[in-house]
Amino acid sequence: MSEWTASVGAPHLARLLEPRPQRAVGRRVPAYRSLADGIRVLVLEGRIPVAARLPAERELALALGISRTTAAAAYEALRAEGFARSRRGAGTWTAVPQGHGLPTRSMEPLPPDAAGTVIDLGNAALPAPEPWLSRAMQGALADLPAYSATHGDFPAGLPVLRAAIAERYTARGIPTRPEQIMVTAGAMGAIAAAARRLTTPGERVAVESPSYANVLELLRESGSRIVPVALREGLAGWDLDAWQRVLRDAVPRMAYVMPDFHNPTGTLIDDDQRRALVESARAAGTVIITDESMAELALDSEDSPPRRMAAFDRGGTVISVGSASKAIWAGLRIGWVRAAPDVVRRLVSARAYLDLGSPVVDQLAVAWLLRTGAWDEAVATRRARAREYRDDLVAALREQLPEWEFSVPSGGMTMWVRTGDVSGSRLAVAGERLGVRVPSGPRFGIDGAFESYVRLPFTVGGAVARDAVSRLAAAAQAVRHGGGAEGEGAGLFVA
Repeated sequence: MSEWTASVGAPHLARLLEPRPQRAVGRRVPAYRSLADGIRVLVLEGRIPVAARLPAERELALALGISRTTAAAAYEALRAEGFARSRRGAGTWTAVPQGHGLPTRSMEPLPPDAAGTVIDLGNAALPAPEPWLSRAMQGALADLPAYSATHGDFPAGLPVLRAAIAERYTARGIPTRPEQIMVTAGAMGAIAAAARRLTTPGERVAVESPSYANVLELLRESGSRIVPVALREGLAGWDLDAWQRVLRDAVPRMAYVMPDFHNPTGTLIDDDQRRALVESARAAGTVIITDESMAELALDSEDSPPRRMAAFDRGGTVISVGSASKAIWAGLRIGWVRAAPDVVRRLVSARAYLDLGSPVVDQLAVAWLLRTGAWDEAVATRRARAREYRDDLVAALREQLPEWEFSVPSGGMTMWVRTGDVSGSRLAVAGERLGVRVPSGPRFGIDGAFESYVRLPFTVGGAVARDAVSRLAAAAQAVRHGGGAEGEGAGLFVA
């Protein structure tokens, strides 16, 4: 069951059920069957959360302009298939049947020596941009003697790196002092530190739906009650009406969002939506954790890129998280938090019993990149490769799997793909047998949502991209002919 019980109003459900372009069918589908299928798809795609209370039959019939008998028959079909449950006096709410459990098994990276036989699309990361990483390490070693004579413990991060990160925010129009920065072990370390400090087990945390798989797992492990808020179709951004309802009714203590080339969908949120969400969160007393890990990875030219979320904050509502891991290299495990000085002090004090601090040499390497301007050159190299790989992947999909649906994002490292009539979980299992590893949609949702999706990263290009898609096409064909068991391979690493 989902961690929060929402209510889906009849007008809202009617809007979500607005007809999409229909594929040709051999016979007319009864009205109740069409309605039941529409609600089932909304649940599996995460457009409405599991355990959400559905409108009463009479209300739904009125909103859709159908008979109450049709609405009742649709609900009965959903109950029979396990996609709805009812209790006398309590109404009807969405559910998922047995066998659609969320895949939360251990996720281990593919060994490098297997790269020759298996194409790993589970990890949204590229090789390091050279020669910039090696030069940064050489610069770090040159600067190391000044620090090796000390105790080496810097819980808030090296002063030189905190100052460099603060200067970068200031240059982007967000005045920032070094005492507003805490350096962490990657973005996940930053998010974990903020979540531990801001929430206690049982408190509600609102998240985009879909959302980043590792953060969802972090929140589950910490005992948070996750409140999913669906993204709009395609790359259209946040559903602000849904966010306002959740902020008003659920009053979450914290919200986690990724407005810059969202993982997994690649969505880029515009200024107006950012401003509106910050204002709504401030009114509700909700703190927003904004993950900017992908913010540097704009792949198409933009005349005026959106401003960072902190630019719209007037009172400590926004805590920003950044990272070198996506922009530079996943092996460079340096992230940071930007927040009010008192929040940073509390985060630093709470760190004493966790990891104490981040590696000094890695911090010096990131500081060297930022101070010398090599950061921008390294990121430009990364963007060029990701853009090339994105275009190769899109071309291969359109050629070999034209029935799959997706919108091409303008940045980031990932694309969200609807796999038509093929289960994403079964596709993942069949794909691994054919030498391609891909995470299915349910990893990025709550309670088995997004079964008809997979996430594809821009990490391979050219002939390898075409080969990967060929293997996915073969896996899809195998699933259609009965291959692929429920559930995903136990060893798939998602990043």
